[in-house]
Amino acid sequence: MSRSVDAVRIIESKRDGNELDDDEIDWIVDGYTRGRVSPEQMSALAMAIYFRGMTDREIARWTAAMVASGTRLDLSDLTRSGRPVPTVDKHSTGGVGDSVTLVLTPLLATWDLAVPQLSGRGLGHTGGTLDKLEAIHGWRADLDAADRRRILEQTGAVICAAGADLAPADRALYALRDVTGTVPSIPMLAASIMSKKIAEGTGALVLDVKCGSGAFLPGRADAEELARVMVAIGTAAGVRTSALVTANHTPLGRAVGNSLEVAECVEILAGGGPPDMIALTCSLAREALDAVGIDGDPRDRLTDGRAMDSYRAMITAQGGDPDAPLPVARHTREVRARAAGEVTLDALGVGRASWLAGAGRTRPGEAVDPTAGVLLHRVEGDVVREGEVVATVHAGDPERLPAALSELEGAVGTGGPGTSRGPAGTVLGRLRGW
Repeated sequence: MSRSVDAVRIIESKRDGNELDDDEIDWIVDGYTRGRVSPEQMSALAMAIYFRGMTDREIARWTAAMVASGTRLDLSDLTRSGRPVPTVDKHSTGGVGDSVTLVLTPLLATWDLAVPQLSGRGLGHTGGTLDKLEAIHGWRADLDAADRRRILEQTGAVICAAGADLAPADRALYALRDVTGTVPSIPMLAASIMSKKIAEGTGALVLDVKCGSGAFLPGRADAEELARVMVAIGTAAGVRTSALVTANHTPLGRAVGNSLEVAECVEILAGGGPPDMIALTCSLAREALDAVGIDGDPRDRLTDGRAMDSYRAMITAQGGDPDAPLPVARHTREVRARAAGEVTLDALGVGRASWLAGAGRTRPGEAVDPTAGVLLHRVEGDVVREGEVVATVHAGDPERLPAALSELEGAVGTGGPGTSRGPAGTVLGRLRGW
C-alpha cells in the first residue's frame, strides 16, 4: 500500500462524495472482517455509501474484497458420470410465494450440468429457501465443501447453506446493515449477493430481480438498476451473468409458507401447478440453459417425470425423505370476498399474513413454524362472487391467527373489469453480460 489509510479518512471521503480507491476499499473491508475497524466506523461508512452511492468500479472492487475475505471454490473440474460439466446457478432477490429454486434446481440438473445453489433463510415477509426445505423430514441444509461436491457429482443439484468460509465479510457486514437501516443500499446489496455467488464457484449465473409490493425493492427503476449493477459485477468477475426483472405485486403461485410451498413445488414437478410459477420457472431455466450453451425445452421435463426424479434424488442425497408427509397446520381460518368482482391480492399483505401466522422470523436464528402460511384459492384477476373463499390462513399456534387474519383481509380486494394488474412472475426486462 503506497500511503497511509485509516477508517476516519475513508469515512470522511465517502461522506463528501468522493470515490474510494482500491487500497481504501481493500483495507476497510479486511479491517472490519478482522475486527480492526469498529462497528461504529463501518456503520458510519455504510450510511455514507447509502446516501452517496458508489461507482461501478467501487462496487466491483468492494465485491472482490468480500470474496477475498474467504475461500473461492473452484468447480471448473466438476464431473458427472466421469464427464466435465458446466455449472450454473440462480439467485432471486426474494419475493412473496417465490419457491422457484425448489423446482428450477432439479429441473436444470436433468441436463448435463451442475447447479451449486447456495441459499438462505427468510427474514421478514419474504420466505427463505432453506426454511421451506426443512419442512421435509430429515433434509439438512448444512453441508461441507466435500459433501457439496459429492452431491453435485452424484445428482447434479444441491441446495444448501453457504459455509462460514465463503465471503465472511458479507456475513459481518449484513448483520451491521440490518440494524443500521442501510440494507436497501443498491451498491452494498449488489455486492452482498454477488460476493457469495462468485465465491461459490459457479461458471454462470441467472438473477431474478423482483419488483412490486412483495419485493425487497418495490420500485421497478430500483430493481432494474440493481440488475444492471449485479450483471456488471458478475461479468467483471468472469461469471457469465444475466438477469430477469420480474413482477411481484401479487403473490407468485398459490402457496405462501414453508410446507405449503414445498407441496406446490411437488405438484409442479408432477406436471401440474400454478401457471405463473411454471412460466417464470421455465423463463429462468431457458436463460440458464442459454448461459451454458444448451438448447432444450424445460416444460417437457416438468411433464415427463425427469424433473421429479431429479428432485427426489437431490432431496434424498441431503438426508431428506421425499415420500414423508409434509407437516400440516392444526388451525385454519378463511378469508372471503367482501364484494363480487375481479380479485386483487397485495403481495406484501399476503406475505406479512404468512409471517404473522408463524412462517417467518423477526430476528436471525428464530424458529419458524413449517406449517404456517397462506393458501390462495383465488388469484389476481379471478372473478368471484360476494362471500366466496379467496384464501385460508394456516397456523400451528391459534393465538397467531387473529393478527394474520386481519392482515390478510386487508390484502384481499375486488374491483370491476380491468382491475387486475396481471400475474406475478411476468418478465419486465432482461439484461445480459454476454
